[in-house]
Amino acid sequence: MSSSDAQTKSSDAARRERKRTKTLLLILAIGFLVFGAAAGALYYGLRPTTLRIAVGPPGSNDHKVIEAMSEAFASESRTVRLTTITTRGTAEALALLGAGKAELAVGRGDLEMPPDAQTVVVLRKNFVVLWSPSRLKGKSSKRKPTPKIKEIADLEGHRIGVIGGTPANAALLRVILSASGVQADKVTVTQFGTNQLEELARDPALDAFMAVGPLDSKITSDAVASTARARGEPKFLAIDASQAIAIRHPRYESEEIPPSIFNANPAWPDDKVETVSVNHLILARKALSETIVAAFYRQQLALRQAIARQVPGAAQMTKPDTEKEAELPIHRGAAAVIDGTERTFLDRYGDYFWFALLLLSGIGSAGAWLRQYLNRDEKDENTSHRHRILAMVSRVHTAESDHALLAMQQEVDAIIAEALEHYDEGTIEEQELSPFGLVLELFNHAIVERRAELQAAPLNLLTARR
Repeated sequence: MSSSDAQTKSSDAARRERKRTKTLLLILAIGFLVFGAAAGALYYGLRPTTLRIAVGPPGSNDHKVIEAMSEAFASESRTVRLTTITTRGTAEALALLGAGKAELAVGRGDLEMPPDAQTVVVLRKNFVVLWSPSRLKGKSSKRKPTPKIKEIADLEGHRIGVIGGTPANAALLRVILSASGVQADKVTVTQFGTNQLEELARDPALDAFMAVGPLDSKITSDAVASTARARGEPKFLAIDASQAIAIRHPRYESEEIPPSIFNANPAWPDDKVETVSVNHLILARKALSETIVAAFYRQQLALRQAIARQVPGAAQMTKPDTEKEAELPIHRGAAAVIDGTERTFLDRYGDYFWFALLLLSGIGSAGAWLRQYLNRDEKDENTSHRHRILAMVSRVHTAESDHALLAMQQEVDAIIAEALEHYDEGTIEEQELSPFGLVLELFNHAIVERRAELQAAPLNLLTARR
């Protein structure tokens, strides 16, 4: 073999070694990329989801419940966390929800809602309590004092003290008066803060009182007791039109106040009283993920007792009624948990798995094409070797000596060794060796025939001379 052939062979070997190194590095890089993507997806899927919840005003029962819920979620949950956004009131909280600055918000059900707000949890149910004083009993009088206001129809032309500064209470009172046949503009409404109960009770200009809150609300109980001390026994006013109000205004519900809820002896009230209620709700935007809302609902349900140990008002949290056709719809995530129709992991992500399989199949096809592209030089070289062997078949038939045949056979052996090396490296496929084998078989037959001819030539010459 000439020095030129040796150098060429050495250069080819070095080139193959560099290509093999590049291929290994590419495979390693792809492996790291796939591992990084899988690790990132796993981290993203398992990390807790943090939801912003808007609630206010500071110090209110709603705010205390949400703060306790946030602490419970942080200490006992790995799925959903809460970040509290404190607002001046429920109207501001709903505005933040509508503006997309909060994922959840606490709001009263009869307020103006964002167009895509949906119910997740009923935080508490507020009952309307209407009562009038009976005037204090005189020392010399044996007759039981009778109240000036005995029913809602008597309120026309009188003044009502409403506990709570929110405009929603005054708006609710107007709905009740109108449904009861009373002209709302002929009733004077004065609103008092929750810290002005004694002032409310001592105001002689007030003929009736109204509170909106849970039945176990200390504010309502204290207000009833304060007015009883200052103005006489309370007369609770029934809202006979409660069912009609609930039909006309779906955000209100017809309810009953049970007897003795505010006092046992004497019983306040002494009999059940028909009224209306309005819910305080935890709301979410419709676009919020069904999976996230379902996880939030399950967590607050599981941690309700722990939250109630910190804030007793949390015990009033309850599920929304999925069977009732409400004006404010229930978020599909909460409804799925309540109705037991929550989709399984495969139901939610089955399509993604099929897509992943198709993607992996595409990646495999792309990898095979890339491999073929990177090995195109070796394949071209393998084709060139076959052509060289075919060309030598013609030279074999005209070889003049066994030495020339041996040289050609050594050259073919070197080609075979190089082809097998490529096969071991995986740069050429097994099926590509089949045509190579046919060419070798043809070359070997030609070698055998030519050697036989060369060996027979001296004998033929000797026979001819004789």
